[in-house]
Amino acid sequence: MDRLLEILNDVRPDVDFESQTAIIDDGIIDSFDIISIVSELDDEFDISIPIHELEPKNFNTVEAIWELIQKLQEED
Repeated sequence: MDRLLEILNDVRPDVDFESQTAIIDDGIIDSFDIISIVSELDDEFDISIPIHELEPKNFNTVEAIWELIQKLQEED
């Protein structure tokens, strides 16, 4: 999960992701941030995030993003 936090901090260094509980719901990140994050996650974790997984619930917390990564890695 450390690498995930590094990626998130690279995209938005002004946000303390570890303390946030509603990254999307609170408007902390926008669609452009999501695109950057998805691209980095795809490269770093060797996954492909399908369109149907690009839901706010999957990106609203660091834990939710990590669960998505784990799920996609298990499916490979």
